[in-house]
Amino acid sequence: MPLATAATAGLSAALPQVLPGAPAPALGPEWLDAASIITAFVSWIGPWAIVGVMLVIFAETGLLVGFFLPGDSLLFTLGMFVAIGEADPNQGVPVHIWVAAPLVWLAAIAGNQTGYAIGRKAGPAIFNRPDSRLFKKEYVDRTAAFFERHGGKAVTLAQFVPIVRTFTPVMAGVGKMHYRHFLIFNAIGATFWAFAITWLGYFLGSIEWIQKNIDTMILGIVFVSVLPMLVSALRSWLSSRRDGAPPAQEPSPEAREKAGVAARPES
Repeated sequence: MPLATAATAGLSAALPQVLPGAPAPALGPEWLDAASIITAFVSWIGPWAIVGVMLVIFAETGLLVGFFLPGDSLLFTLGMFVAIGEADPNQGVPVHIWVAAPLVWLAAIAGNQTGYAIGRKAGPAIFNRPDSRLFKKEYVDRTAAFFERHGGKAVTLAQFVPIVRTFTPVMAGVGKMHYRHFLIFNAIGATFWAFAITWLGYFLGSIEWIQKNIDTMILGIVFVSVLPMLVSALRSWLSSRRDGAPPAQEPSPEAREKAGVAARPES
């Protein structure tokens, strides 16, 4: 038996017992557990379970009300269930990994474009009214300035950060970020996000520690993803602190005399 077949066979035998019975993740209630969601889709619609996963990804990346849904853990767990499906279609998601990853990528792209459209259309209607406690024209100006300065980097890295991933496309639309610019950097972020995390689940899901600590694995991925942004923000903060520091005062003539430095003659 080839090594890959043996690995997926072992995964198929282990995961149905491990995942559905696993404790609820620390990041949410049991009904938001990615394994429980995919298991439910498999039991409800069988081979069409991938469509249910796509709908969740679409809502999580594009609809503001979907910010609480699992995204990273759902992709990782999908990769695990795709591996199960290769050995036992009745227990896993019977879709090839080269089909599953592009499908969830398309769902993420579609969700992000929907979020951008919501921000672009709803932004003027909300913010062009007289200022209130919640909605001020100043907020739109700040958002536009932010995406003018950091737009591409923010859109790409936000794809790896839960909740931020849901709201960033909307704010990019509110800030009137150029659509082509948004689309390019969003596609870059969605490509790395959807393909990398799904493939990680497909290849690493057979490791027992990872099966029981999916949330820890996802948090590690999020931290590594946003680390460059955190370093950049820290550098900018330190630079602004240095630039805002008051200039050093020139020592008085008395101080220079005490230091043994002759004072310059007054003109």
